[in-house]
Amino acid sequence: MLGNALIAFAGFVALCLAMEKHFSDLLGRKPHPRHLHLLRVAGWLLLMLSLVFSVHQRGWALGLVEWTAVMMAGVTLWVFGLPYQPRLLLGLAAVSVVLGPMLAVLAV
Repeated sequence: MLGNALIAFAGFVALCLAMEKHFSDLLGRKPHPRHLHLLRVAGWLLLMLSLVFSVHQRGWALGLVEWTAVMMAGVTLWVFGLPYQPRLLLGLAAVSVVLGPMLAVLAV
């Protein structure tokens, strides 16, 4: 479940950075349209990967419930943490991209 939560969190961070305003505010430079498109695609792929791992581990009934819960937790962390610690959240997102799939494969 932790691996799925980290993957979903990274997906929402990518979707947030796919918005020009957030990209500029958080990274301090103007994004190229290709970067925005790649971030959008990566965000949706990470969310779908999280769904696949949840359903694979728990089945359709509990997997969808778990996936919804970890998505809500990730969004809540991002929304309430973004105004106060944006750089910390970006670092957490980078770690979650690496650590999330490893934990999900190990079924932690």
